[in-house]
Amino acid sequence: MVLIDLVRRFRPDIPVLFIDTGYHFPETLAYRDRLVARWGLNLVVVGPDTTVAEHERALGVLYETDPESCCFLRKVLPLHRALERYDLWLNARRRDQAATRRELLAWEEQVLSGGRRIAKVNPLWNWTEIDVLSYLAVHDIPLHPLHAAGYPSIGCGPCTSLLADPDDPRSGRWSGTRIECGIHRR
Repeated sequence: MVLIDLVRRFRPDIPVLFIDTGYHFPETLAYRDRLVARWGLNLVVVGPDTTVAEHERALGVLYETDPESCCFLRKVLPLHRALERYDLWLNARRRDQAATRRELLAWEEQVLSGGRRIAKVNPLWNWTEIDVLSYLAVHDIPLHPLHAAGYPSIGCGPCTSLLADPDDPRSGRWSGTRIECGIHRR
């Protein structure tokens, strides 16, 4: 929300992409809707070609048997399709979020699933969690309600749990078996 707030101050109509996998916590959807209404965001909801029921009927419950494929079909492909119309992707990854992000740069190139290359900018790459929390407090931006319940990294409901390792803020994702969903692979 920090990145969205920073950008919307300069370009209120900027498209804000939201990947609706069909598996989000109800709290996530309510939080999204609350801030969309508050800020008048240009929300663009992107998602997979199938509903959860169609997906599970055809492929089974992939988040249990093959979470990497589930993320690819329900997150990565829909996002990459949506990004095809843009030349620039702003995202809020930070170096302090995970070991896989320690070498994060302010600017990268992203190769989309179709092979097209776009610029990926990480404006918060060198921010810390304290920087983020301070910004939220100063600008009266509420935290996601699940943060207060002990979830520092929140994704789809079935694949997000309380931390497996209190020193790793992403260890509650995928039962600690993975850290990334695949969206940020080049």
